[in-house]
Parts: sequence; C-alpha cells; structure tokens
Amino acid sequence: MGRITIHLHGTVKEKAYSQMMKNYQQRLKTRNINIIYHSVKKTLDDYYAEIGKNSILYLLDEAGEQYGSREFANLVKNWTVSDQDVNLAIGPVDGWQEYKSGRDKLISLSDMTFPHELAAVMLAEQVYRATEIIKGTNYHRD
Repeated sequence: MGRITIHLHGTVKEKAYSQMMKNYQQRLKTRNINIIYHSVKKTLDDYYAEIGKNSILYLLDEAGEQYGSREFANLVKNWTVSDQDVNLAIGPVDGWQEYKSGRDKLISLSDMTFPHELAAVMLAEQVYRATEIIKGTNYHRD
C-alpha cells in the first residue's frame, strides 16, 4: 500500500496558514498521509536520495498538469493502492526552475501564482478533499 508524503521547504511562518496546516496535518494523519517540513533547502537530488527507488516524486510547479478535484481524487486513490510511495514537494519560494529535469513529474495547483505558504495549505486541503471524495462523504460538492 503506497504512502503519500507532502514535503514543504521550511516552516509556515504566517500564523493563519500555520493553524490551517496543523488542522490538515491532523486530518491527514489518520489517512496515512504525512506532512514533512524541511528546515534546509533540498535539491532534487537530495529528494531522490531521501525517498528511495520505490517512490515517485511530484513537484508542485506552475508548468505542471492541472487536475479538477475529482480527477485528483482518482490520482490519490491510485497512489494509495500502489506499491510505490508518492511524494509531493512544494519547492523553495523561487520554485524548481534551476532543478527540473526530464525525469520529474509536475503538478500545478493553478495558472495563478500564490504565496508559498498558501500553496502548501491549498495542496494539503486538496489531498484531504481527495480522501473525502474517495470515502464518499459530503465534504466535496459538485
């Protein structure tokens, strides 16, 4: 069964965002989804070395593929039954431009640009929303 880990560079300093992240961290913990805060900047090579060969790394990047909530829920569902672990990485505040290579998988939250900390909250919420869609709750309404 695949595990999902959300990686964030640094801690969330804005109090409101920090509270939201703690809320989603608690909600996701019961679903075997972790949020890890990295205190030092990591290169992609650092990530690939850390996550191991049986893992897939998705970078959050404006050039990535965009998904609707139900499409993203299907991705999450497939990830949870896979034998590979999935890692979602929100990069440094200046993005992944200097790090990206052809081996990287990219996901975009939007064509718009958001503050780094808000993007983290949005990703955590969308992963949580995906788990609720999979469970069939009324959290997500079309």
